Amino acid sequence: MTPDWRQAIADYIREQARPADKYSHQPRLYALACRLGTGVNYDDEVLYAACWLHDLGVFIGHRPEDPAQLARWDNLAYALDKVPGLLTGWGFPAAKIPAVLEAIAQHMPASRPEVPAAVLLHDADLLEQLGAVGLLRAIAKVGRDTRYATFADLLPVLTQAQTLPEQLILPQAQAEAAPRLALVTQFLRQLEDEARGVL
Repeated sequence: MTPDWRQAIADYIREQARPADKYSHQPRLYALACRLGTGVNYDDEVLYAACWLHDLGVFIGHRPEDPAQLARWDNLAYALDKVPGLLTGWGFPAAKIPAVLEAIAQHMPASRPEVPAAVLLHDADLLEQLGAVGLLRAIAKVGRDTRYATFADLLPVLTQAQTLPEQLILPQAQAEAAPRLALVTQFLRQLEDEARGVL
């Protein structure tokens, strides 16, 4: 039987994730992290909560609307501040909240987490920025994210994504990154050939 707090988290994120396409990242991320975790001894309760709540601060309604404030926004600090109260309210095991916060705090690309749940979230989140899904997620930002008014604004992000596999920790994540990286690299080559510098 699924604990009530798991459903409460999923329901909350489904309601809060705006724009609406932000929602699919969470269930997909958790499934990917679990797949990477085959053979790894990790706390599934911690992993579930961290995967579903790590991006709370990027949702419309949680982040500032003013472009200047948004440019300085620390969505990670916001999530770390809000998540404990949310988890407590849903009946999540209190003793595990610090581990959830640790996983969220260490999910950024440059982090080098060591705790299994944090490593799984870190690597799965990097993989979500590569491949077909990564391309969709990036392109969807053009015109609705103040950082990416045009396709040309997005090009440095896609180019930088090619370095993400170097920051993966788990061998199984590195193996999964290879075809995703190949797709991004091919996309960028094709884009350069078709656009001829005009994006």
